[in-house]
Amino acid sequence: MDLSIEAFLADGFGLLAQLAAYLQISPEVLQARLPKGTDDLAALHPGAFDPAQAGRFYEDTVGTAHLLELAAWHLGSSDYIADTLRLQQRFARGQVLDFGGGIGSHALAAAALPAVEVVWYVDLNPHNRAFVSQRAAALGLSERLRCCRDLGEASLPQRFDTVVCLDVLEHLADPAAQLDLFASRMGPDATALLNWYFFKGFHGEYPFHFDEPALVERFFRTLQSRFLELFHPYLITTRAYRLMG
Repeated sequence: MDLSIEAFLADGFGLLAQLAAYLQISPEVLQARLPKGTDDLAALHPGAFDPAQAGRFYEDTVGTAHLLELAAWHLGSSDYIADTLRLQQRFARGQVLDFGGGIGSHALAAAALPAVEVVWYVDLNPHNRAFVSQRAAALGLSERLRCCRDLGEASLPQRFDTVVCLDVLEHLADPAAQLDLFASRMGPDATALLNWYFFKGFHGEYPFHFDEPALVERFFRTLQSRFLELFHPYLITTRAYRLMG
């Protein structure tokens, strides 16, 4: 199947049909559920949210709600996502880590690039992993895309040539520590593609995001001490970095 930017803009690499099949519902029922994806996910928030339990919440509680929210975002903001895919095309090579890869658009697109050897898709949510694995099989990419729960799995390489982490850092209780971990797993010429949104929304629509000022300051101090930004021409929130040194 075609995994070009044009193919993504057309139908998200066949996303609707694939997700309907995974959820065992009709495409019509799925289409009706997508507009409520963000609200349905936000409704799962328990109110008092223990940051130490964030990982367990995403792994055990969110279920398939995150797939619906992500599908709505990727299809409804396809022009923006397409630019992040264009950015990935410029930098992705070798061993690629897609950390918190969600619905798999970036992992699948990277796996089809000639400069990429293997994409290591890492996500806590078992439904996300199962769905992306199913998508990879349907697209003939199973040999070039491996799904893992976390970075501690022994099968992952010790060094990556490309790190992709999009719309994830704001969900972590210690995003600065995650930057340090990325730096420790990047090869000397590796590139990291990162974005973040440390904001709960004007109306609390993103309750899962951390936004404490001290947390955000530690993040930016770590970013500025460990990484050097690389220019790219796309007007998107995602930035490209290499290790400082």
